[in-house]
Amino acid sequence: MNHLLRDLAPISASGWELLDDEARERLQGPLGARRLVDFSGPHGWQHSATNLGRTEELPRPNGEGVVALQRRVLPLVELRVDFSVSRAELRDNDRGAVDADLESLDEAARQIVVAENVAVFHGWAEAGIAGIAEASPIEPVPLGASAEDYPRSVARAVEAVRQAGVAGPYGLALGPDEYTLVIETAEHGGYPLFDHLEKILGGPIVWAPGVKGAVVLSLRGGDFLFESGQDLSIGYDHHDGEAVHLYLEESFSFVVATAEAAAPLTP
Repeated sequence: MNHLLRDLAPISASGWELLDDEARERLQGPLGARRLVDFSGPHGWQHSATNLGRTEELPRPNGEGVVALQRRVLPLVELRVDFSVSRAELRDNDRGAVDADLESLDEAARQIVVAENVAVFHGWAEAGIAGIAEASPIEPVPLGASAEDYPRSVARAVEAVRQAGVAGPYGLALGPDEYTLVIETAEHGGYPLFDHLEKILGGPIVWAPGVKGAVVLSLRGGDFLFESGQDLSIGYDHHDGEAVHLYLEESFSFVVATAEAAAPLTP
């Protein structure tokens, strides 16, 4: 038994399969950051910090000629969102129902996705995380007033990263409104805007809830590191006669190694 305490929950094997499948479906698409940065792990719940490879000098201990240095690390942060599932819904699933109400789980997945994407792209100062967009020294590029402006803006952002000496291919993370606009837009002659942007980038376009505007970043590797301790998992908290109270949880850190490998685009 591990810290998730799943064995203590009054949930059958088919119930856990239902919950895990639903969570996986709700999480895979919008976890945009993970599709564009280097992912390391998962290293387990006990993994507590990321090695930064740097030191800071400490006051000398007793003893002449002794120099003291302390290794610097970035502690992992833990994210958790509570939700509950009706025990009646779980029993109906065991009977073969195919329309279980898992709205609470869906909302929990949405919240934790947004929190992760915001931390990676826009930073989380209290956790010591510098986001990709805020760390970039490149002047933000306005996306433009309409979707027709997007190709020019994205091309400018790509060129800015290339001029900074960072090779491609490049990826594009889009906020929800911007992503919807792109997939719904066809340019003159009926050519999809999505395809045009992919040709400019040479890489993927991802939907990333929580992103403000958009971010172009290099996919060459080694510039951005997402280190996972425990990957997103469902754990058990407690239950009563009506519901089982669960949670979604993860631990991670994020490090920007090459700030100029990305360019933000403002909405």
